[in-house]
Amino acid sequence: MNWRNDRIGSAVQGLNPTVIARMKSGFAVIGDTQFLPGYCVLLGCPRVPGLNDLPTEERVDFLLDMSLIGDAVMSVCKPARVNYEILGNTDAFLHAHIFPRYHWEEESRRRSPVWLYPGDRWVLADYQYDEARHGELKSRLMVALAKVMEMHYR
Repeated sequence: MNWRNDRIGSAVQGLNPTVIARMKSGFAVIGDTQFLPGYCVLLGCPRVPGLNDLPTEERVDFLLDMSLIGDAVMSVCKPARVNYEILGNTDAFLHAHIFPRYHWEEESRRRSPVWLYPGDRWVLADYQYDEARHGELKSRLMVALAKVMEMHYR
């Protein structure tokens, strides 16, 4: 099985190599593309179509977890800010994108949604997550997220 065909199922089985942490509401994973270093995704687990399909307490857990990933990204990557997006237009299961935004980005890009970056940023090998190139970043995010979760999961 290719873990990309079932990102949540492969995370549950311990086969998804992008997993940073198991959280209350799902799995924090490092993004497939790293043209904005530290890009992460929160994969909701159990799988539901959208945020509104969860009971209130589980919605709160998901949104808190999303923000905790942002805290870890801020701590490790030192971006100018973090953008959060819950879309579901392509993958019809609850997940949230956590995008660091940097001062070094062109101002027109930094002020626009990340989805307006050229298409090559999403597919070129130079930008794809690679353990050799991004493993240290992933490890630092794991440590930072563990600390943040410890502070908030009491």
